[in-house]
Amino acid sequence: MNPIEHFKIWFLEQIENTGVKIPNACCLSTIGLDGFPNARFISLKEITNDGFIITGTLTSRKGNEIWHSNNVALTFWWAETDRQVRIQGEAAMVSEEVADNYFAERNRESQIVSIISQQGDEISVIEELVEKYNALDSESNGKYLKRPDNWGGYCISPVRIEFMEFNSSRLHDRKLYELVNNEWVLKQLQP
Repeated sequence: MNPIEHFKIWFLEQIENTGVKIPNACCLSTIGLDGFPNARFISLKEITNDGFIITGTLTSRKGNEIWHSNNVALTFWWAETDRQVRIQGEAAMVSEEVADNYFAERNRESQIVSIISQQGDEISVIEELVEKYNALDSESNGKYLKRPDNWGGYCISPVRIEFMEFNSSRLHDRKLYELVNNEWVLKQLQP
């Protein structure tokens, strides 16, 4: 089985069989500019035949790190179904049109924050940002908000996907799919 299809099955089971508030939450790990790994939780936007779509501020720490090294990892931990998925892959920017579509799907509050905030930059007082938020909200008065140039998305094309199902015996079932010469090779790993 193609591991992306395998992931889709597990993801659908997670949505259908649990009451998890954000089943698409995952940990994105990047290679820090200082050599240390960086990890943060994000939302998976879409699963395509080519990979996993995420979005965000391109000039943030994560965006700068992906710019310098597009080797990234996604980790999903689903405690309710006793499963974990680890994905390693290469991130490539999505098209402007695709980014526009994802931005348009965001709620208005998230759009405003993406426009006014320089994500991760230091600020002396939060009230400055609150004023900018209120000004844009009032000024735009419900009108369409254009995606800022520093906001976009990435498609993470996997090179490795590991699926692990936890067992009370501690003999966890671990399967690793690895892309070798454009073909997926499946290995069973010891727990």
